[in-house]
This record gives sequence, C-alpha cells and structure tokens, in this order.
Amino acid sequence: MQIFDSHTHLNSEEFITDVPKFVQRAAELGVTRMANVGSNTQLNADAIRLAHQYPQMVAVVGWHPEDSKNYTPDAEKVLETQLADDQVRALGEIGLDYHWDTSPQETQRKVFARQIAIAKEVGKPIVVHNRDAFEDTYRIIKEAGIQDIGGVMHSFNGDPEWLKKFLDLGMQISYSGVASFKNAHEVHDSVRATPLDVMMVETDAPYLTPEPHRGEQNEPGFTRYTVEAIAKERETTPEEIASATYHNAEEFYHIEED
Repeated sequence: MQIFDSHTHLNSEEFITDVPKFVQRAAELGVTRMANVGSNTQLNADAIRLAHQYPQMVAVVGWHPEDSKNYTPDAEKVLETQLADDQVRALGEIGLDYHWDTSPQETQRKVFARQIAIAKEVGKPIVVHNRDAFEDTYRIIKEAGIQDIGGVMHSFNGDPEWLKKFLDLGMQISYSGVASFKNAHEVHDSVRATPLDVMMVETDAPYLTPEPHRGEQNEPGFTRYTVEAIAKERETTPEEIASATYHNAEEFYHIEED
C-alpha cells in the first residue's frame, strides 16, 4: 500500500533539522510521496529546497492567510519567481482564517483573491485553507473561477452541504486526521459523501494528529491512520482509499511516474 501525503510541512521548524528521519518513518508506514506546503517567503524557499533534495517530494508555495498582513509587492515578486521553479506544482496554502484572525479579514480577502489571480496567470492549481470562513472562501473562489486550474480544499471540515458547494466550483477535497476523530460527525458525513475520484488525504503535520496518536506531534507517516479511518467510515479497504487518493494527488500535482 502506497500513500501520498498531499499536504504536510516538513519545511517547518519542527522538522527541518531532521527531515531524513521523518522521511524514513513515513516510508515504513507506506507514505512514499508528499507535498510540502509553504506559507511565506522563507517557508516557500525551504519547501522548494526539499523538493529538489528528495525525489518523493513536491513543493507548494504561497502566502497563508495568517501571514497575509506581510504580503507586499516585493513579496509578490519573490512568489512569482518561486512559482517558476519546476518542483513547484501548486499555489498555496492560501485562503481565509477567521479563527486566529492574525491578519485583518479584509487584507486576507484581498491577498486570497490576488493569489488566485496569480495562479490563473501561471496555470497552477490552488491549495485552499479555510477556517471559520466558509461563506467568504466560497464567494471568492466562485467569483474568481478556478475550473481551468483546479484546486483543493485542504483539511476539509465542512458538512455535506458545503462539500457539494465546493465540488460544484471544481474543487477537490482533502481530509486530514480530523477524519479519525470520534466526534467529528460532520466530517464523517462528508467523508462518506465525497466521490473517491476527487478525494485526497493529508497530515497537515505537525498539526491535526490522527487517532491513535492524537496528542502527539503529527508527521507524514501518520497519513496511514487517516486512510484507515476513511476506509472504515466508507466500509471499504485502506488499500482502495490509498490507491485512489495517491492517483488523485499525482494528477493534481502533475507527477509522472518514472
């Protein structure tokens, strides 16, 4: 069973000094590919460096909504240069976060819309972060139109009604360790309702650790437990979920097998 962690942060300070260890541990659990996701200029650069160093990795670069208050014209120029790297396969993670609210909401909305426009200019899909901002996230994606480039709702935690709305916009859906949480009933409902051909799995490590390791620091290898939780919810095998989500992530990130 091969698994693709479609959204992780080995470029973060929790991992960056010990990447080989976590890559090895991931492989032992069947996680053989991963996408490292940036959130500002430095973390984007680290994601790119790792993607060139490790053949099983690709990079995603963009400005996280929490960092959007620091998004300047100069930062945008650097981002456009980073997007030209051949190991950068998507723009993200971008979106809205009204939970932490570390950047003004209006700034978040402007930076989100601007980055979607850049993604359309360069022809790369978007990786979207949404926390407590369903209405505005949906509206901005709908107004921009992403059908030509595609996108994914990372760590989706909405109910089946929101699931349908985002699917209708042409977005794919990625599930994190939240899918393994006993009381995440709305997510369980959405897991069962999501077409398998638009589903991905992720860790969002070091965050959102799945059961049975909840409370520990997350890591890419733990994608396996999310796969197992989704398989149980859908009454199928982990192998079926792993195979489908691996294929979907390969297509989304434009990866050709050797």
